[in-house]
Amino acid sequence: MFSGGSYREVARWLWNFLTAHAKRVDPRFEVELESGDEREGKSYGARLRLGRQVSPVVEFDYREVADNRGGLAWCAALAERAQAVARGVLEAQRTADAGAR
Repeated sequence: MFSGGSYREVARWLWNFLTAHAKRVDPRFEVELESGDEREGKSYGARLRLGRQVSPVVEFDYREVADNRGGLAWCAALAERAQAVARGVLEAQRTADAGAR
């Protein structure tokens, strides 16, 4: 595995990682990664989207992600965190679907 990287490289890695683990919960998940000018070089904000349901923003510090993306334990914890958020969004979607019937 690898650590470090430019802000854009780390953003791409984070988006791919979150997407892969959210899609393990449901393949319809999409990840929206905020990395605009005000965040450049400092942080990322991620949301998981399933249909009309969107998670709250999950904040990530750029340096923390860059320094730890090569660590298995850190990645395992991040994978569980992403899947937990995805399960929460999926449950909210199911509740909304049931209420619409």
